[in-house]
Amino acid sequence: MQLVSPNKEIQLHIKVTDKIYYAVDFQGQQVLWYSPLSLSLANGQILGHHPKIQQQLRETVNETIETVWGIRSAVENHYNELTLEMAGDYSIIFRVYNDGVAYRFRTNIEGQITVTAEEVAYRFLEDYPLVAHVVGDFQTSYEKLYTKYKISEVIEEEFISLPLVVDAPQHKLAIVEADLFDYPGMYIERIGNNNRFILSALFPAFPTQWEPGGLCQFNLRVTERADYLAKTTGKRDFPWRALVIAAEDKGLADNDMVYKLSRPAVVESDWVKPGKVAWDWFNDWNLTGVDFETGVNNKTYEYYIDFAAKYNLEYVIMDEGWSDVFDLLLPKPTVDVPHLIQYAKERNIGIVLWCVWHTLDRQMQSAMDLFEEWGVAGVKVDFIDRDDQIAINFYENLAREGAKRKILVNIHGCSKPTGLHRTYPNVINYEGVRGNEYNKFDKDENPGHNVDLVFTRMLAGPMDYTPGSMRNSTQGKFFMDGSSPMSHGTRCHQLGMYVVYYSPMQMLCDAPTAYLPYPDILAFLSEVPVSWDETIALQGRIGEYVAIARRKGRDWYIGALTDWTERSLSLDLSFLEEGLYNATIFADGINANRHAEDYRVMERTISNSETLGLLLKKGGGAAVKLIPVGNG
Repeated sequence: MQLVSPNKEIQLHIKVTDKIYYAVDFQGQQVLWYSPLSLSLANGQILGHHPKIQQQLRETVNETIETVWGIRSAVENHYNELTLEMAGDYSIIFRVYNDGVAYRFRTNIEGQITVTAEEVAYRFLEDYPLVAHVVGDFQTSYEKLYTKYKISEVIEEEFISLPLVVDAPQHKLAIVEADLFDYPGMYIERIGNNNRFILSALFPAFPTQWEPGGLCQFNLRVTERADYLAKTTGKRDFPWRALVIAAEDKGLADNDMVYKLSRPAVVESDWVKPGKVAWDWFNDWNLTGVDFETGVNNKTYEYYIDFAAKYNLEYVIMDEGWSDVFDLLLPKPTVDVPHLIQYAKERNIGIVLWCVWHTLDRQMQSAMDLFEEWGVAGVKVDFIDRDDQIAINFYENLAREGAKRKILVNIHGCSKPTGLHRTYPNVINYEGVRGNEYNKFDKDENPGHNVDLVFTRMLAGPMDYTPGSMRNSTQGKFFMDGSSPMSHGTRCHQLGMYVVYYSPMQMLCDAPTAYLPYPDILAFLSEVPVSWDETIALQGRIGEYVAIARRKGRDWYIGALTDWTERSLSLDLSFLEEGLYNATIFADGINANRHAEDYRVMERTISNSETLGLLLKKGGGAAVKLIPVGNG
């Protein structure tokens, strides 16, 4: 059996013997050799073993998905689908898109089922390079740097989170999963040291015992697990197992696969409002030149709120410190939360409250009811650090309870996105990334990692990296200062992130007073959108550099980042409409290799028949705003 993509470039081949296998060709070359799939149940039934096909159903879908918010306002959802209905009350659904393939199990079994194992394998005929987020533990917040090595170099004791990129010379593959509900998240391992280049999936088993642990006891660390993955309903769709396929790196930097495969919204979303956020924790509540003592107190937050209102930010986060972390019904005496929420409302600013996940889980109804009564705009829920079935169900319950009360959800200390934000559009952002916060307590962050994220982590969905550091460091000059942190790379490397990184609740991580000496930067940060109508990946190479263009209305923005290598980019602007554009270009200064905070702002008129040249200094970047003449 064969299933072909609409543009004919991808072929999926299905072979049925005593098991079901599938293989994938791209542009006439095999990229995945025949790989098995199965699902094992506690009653001894193994779906996919000794298969008997009862019916084949084929369908072509060509539709447009209107997004609530996203990297584009309309997503093309064009695929060919083959459903194999099998004896044993289950089906396997295969899809082929122009940018990848996917399959999932569907069961139609009465009552509850217990899943003991799922076989997911990726068999390659060559020892391809990988760009891997190695975690080695199911208790993870997805906050590691990326490891670049070959399949043969993956050791049996470690395992890898998704997305996982196969960086082959002639094509790029990314392993992702989507529509994950009531089931554990998927990881990748390599079993055995042999000459076969095979990667396999593994999953965290269902937790049966746990205890407080980790930083300040914010985690619930699993101490025992059951001998099964999940107990779930017998009539359901299981998560999609998908491969994103691209001819070159930039195809990974502009991809909707996870979003397309996720189920449509199940809640009303007309009230959901993306926006930018003034954040307190990264800058340690440090304001300068003010006439009050800063900290977790009313005066400090009133200042943050006034700053947000003046510079057209939509939200202010009240991070750790506003309440007893283990009892959300006990605000600290130094802050009057209802007063601050009312103060913010009068200035059209929403307040987002930080919470420890297991505190909120325990107090879900009472705390969320109180937040609704206060008029809280959103919650930032932290330190879940798991994606077993219990944790995945918490994510959905949190999204559901938030939607009931028109409360946004920003999930931190979490696993990668798998499409929950399409099903519950009030899930406005996720961390699941080693972001700017690490510069407070670690020196290993680097601009190459920041580039990696565009081709890896961002394949899964929105990413709360928290850019905007105004203390910037050249290579080898970085030092840690928890109360006044800096970042690796140039000032414009940070500014470029506001376009390159997709984050519908985007942070300004530094202190409000750190931005005030730079009115040109504040003007840019006030105006740059956080959700988009169109996205085009212009150029890029994993770990080296990237340039992305995004449109909001008729205005275009371009962001670029590079690693520690200085490089010149020449960007084709033919994607612009006819006519002239006023360009405002934030570029690395001539001395940015010596002083990372050196930048310059240039104004010029440009058209779509020209190319835009950008010089990115070491660890550098750029941010460009393009406004049609007469539309400014």
